[in-house]
Amino acid sequence: MTYFKQVNEAAEFLRGQLSGLAPRIGIVLGSGLGAVAEAVESPEWVPYGAIPHFPQSTVEGHSGRIVAGLLGGVPVIVMQGRVHFYEGYTPAQVTFPMRVLGRLGLETVILTNASGGINSNYQVGQLVLLSDHINLLGFNPLIGPNEARFGDGKKTGLRFFDMTEAYSVELRALAQAAAREGGEALHEGVYLATSGPSFETPAEIRAFRNLGADLVGMSTVPETIVARHMGLRVLGISCVTNLAAGISATHLSHEEVFLAGSRVQHQLASLFTRLLPAIAANQAEAQAEAEAEQAR
Repeated sequence: MTYFKQVNEAAEFLRGQLSGLAPRIGIVLGSGLGAVAEAVESPEWVPYGAIPHFPQSTVEGHSGRIVAGLLGGVPVIVMQGRVHFYEGYTPAQVTFPMRVLGRLGLETVILTNASGGINSNYQVGQLVLLSDHINLLGFNPLIGPNEARFGDGKKTGLRFFDMTEAYSVELRALAQAAAREGGEALHEGVYLATSGPSFETPAEIRAFRNLGADLVGMSTVPETIVARHMGLRVLGISCVTNLAAGISATHLSHEEVFLAGSRVQHQLASLFTRLLPAIAANQAEAQAEAEAEQAR
């Protein structure tokens, strides 16, 4: 069975589990942030293991299940955990869930992660919007034959496509407004992805800072590339769960990452409750404009 058919089979299975719910917004939850899914109302749960061809999460803090329901009154599908390249998965497997979300008809994905803070202005527990990324994973998930059927073959699904705006400026503005509504402020920064699983050395962090990175982590970038290939808008939100090597006064550990994420997940859920209605309204407005343009 081809990769495209596997993605479609997984998407059709999930569609049959959602009781008619047709979400257009998806959320991927990173390490320690899984409890955000508990804010979803009228939830329907589907373990990754029940979905055909779906890769299984093996890392602590990644529950490995789909949660679908309402968040802020908006239909949403949430991935409670992801898989990573360092777990031994191929790039195609790492991005398989994002392909499935795209085939479900999503228009917007919000990718969250735990990250190390390189920018000296950041503090542990801070939420940062991703303005751009640097890919030092050593691979691009689109290497290999191009499958244009993941897009429309005209503006999306292209072999070569623009990544100038990997993370939507419009969505970041909506996130900033939602944060201000809650009396919060969000910084924006550049995320650099490495393969892991070892944390970075102090020398690497100094090099990354010179490259323009504010944050460092081991995920998100492959999903962003694939999402943009399919024409999905992407909003990235990083939780600074530790200060990077050479900046932190202590040795780094996954337990530290998990605990810091756990402390901020309720703040993130509150932000989503305000943000999702704004994104849904923005999508409806864009659809109305597109339909009016097509009618002319």
